Amino acid sequence: MNKRIYLNAFDMNTVGHQSPGLWSHPEDQSDRYKELNYWVELAKLLEKGKFDGLFLADVLGVYDIHRGNSDAALEQAVQVPANDPLLLISAMSQATKHLCFGVTYSLTYEHPYMLARRFSTLDHLTNGRVAWNIVSSYLDSAAKNFGLSEQLKHDDRYEVADEFLEVCYKLWEGSWEEDAVLRDKNNRIFTDPRKVHDINHDGKFFKVPGAHLCEPSPQRTPVLYQAGASSRGRAFAAKHAECVFTAGPSPTLVKKGVDDLRKKAKEQGREPEDLKIFTVFTPIVGETAEEAEQKYEELKSYISYEGALALLGGWTGVDFSKYNPDDTVEYIESNSIQSALELFTKADPNRKWTIRELAAFAGIGGRGPVVVGTPEKIADEMEKWVKEADVDGFNIAYTLAPGSFKDFVELVVPILQARGLIQNDYQAGTYREKIYGHGQKYLKESHHGHIYKNLFSVK
Repeated sequence: MNKRIYLNAFDMNTVGHQSPGLWSHPEDQSDRYKELNYWVELAKLLEKGKFDGLFLADVLGVYDIHRGNSDAALEQAVQVPANDPLLLISAMSQATKHLCFGVTYSLTYEHPYMLARRFSTLDHLTNGRVAWNIVSSYLDSAAKNFGLSEQLKHDDRYEVADEFLEVCYKLWEGSWEEDAVLRDKNNRIFTDPRKVHDINHDGKFFKVPGAHLCEPSPQRTPVLYQAGASSRGRAFAAKHAECVFTAGPSPTLVKKGVDDLRKKAKEQGREPEDLKIFTVFTPIVGETAEEAEQKYEELKSYISYEGALALLGGWTGVDFSKYNPDDTVEYIESNSIQSALELFTKADPNRKWTIRELAAFAGIGGRGPVVVGTPEKIADEMEKWVKEADVDGFNIAYTLAPGSFKDFVELVVPILQARGLIQNDYQAGTYREKIYGHGQKYLKESHHGHIYKNLFSVK
């Protein structure tokens, strides 16, 4: 029996997401990101293609490492300008019935009391079709705009994140009992106050004495994504995440991280398969191999070298403009995404990357593989990744928006469905039920957050 593959579209409420420079292609429409209709049309297209979800990335600062300023990022629209992704979801959910939405929100510059309310609200409005991609941010430019001199150190951010999640679990899982809301019009009692509990959290980083403002939403806790691939990030994911987003240029490299994630999940008392792991994947598809290659060659001509280095500088914390383009990339410890540079320098001892090669690679698809070919070839490669890297699904990145997604829906989806690899139709239920099966609306008992369920109830 074939392993069921999960599909997310990978996007961002911005112009240039993962392929710097390609916004300038005449067919690209990503500059419509400010139009609500653009996002509604995309959501309808993805639901037509039976995608499981739309995964929305986000950043809170600008990429200003390259040449010591943000000029290249601004000129080349490297994830700037960028609007808030959360505000898109209500409209997209109203226009769809089954498509789910994973949204990136940084906990570093949020308070758990407010974020918990925000996601409970979205979970209500989407009827349980929302997920939170937990990030702690990696740009100093963001930290400075929130009044800090620099961001917290890499591992310290995860210490804050652990307590942040503890507060959220207490609010989502423990504060309101399941039958607290009575809606009793005859006796004029909407909520039984005996079944709503203050959480009285007094920790190292947060003090939250009161109760959650929202009644229990369809999932209580939204589906939890996490994208940290450092050793500390994987430990955090094994404890908290239900879905993990990873990236790498080859199945061999990604498999190392997947194995470690599943091992760490087992150490947490969870089933390794409870982690659904997605890897980024950029398909360039044509009805013939020749058509696909022509597309690829044309797309490469739009890559912005400066934009690619600006993107890489933000990810790695390294200003590559200080080096010759033909210099070999060496690993440098930084306070940004530690796994980003390590991916190209440590993970594959047989490959040495020059800065020029790194920029060309990142110029289309970011840190993941770019596969060029017929629908059958794309499907073959996805099957290969599932078998060799043990991933559960893909975050499909685009080169041209929304054309890349349209090509995938029209050309690749039918092949994957014919092979029994993706769903032919949606099953009813919340996001978590679509992942784990009917009846699994709430966190699994083996999940760390489940210990907070009814924590404050009178026994």
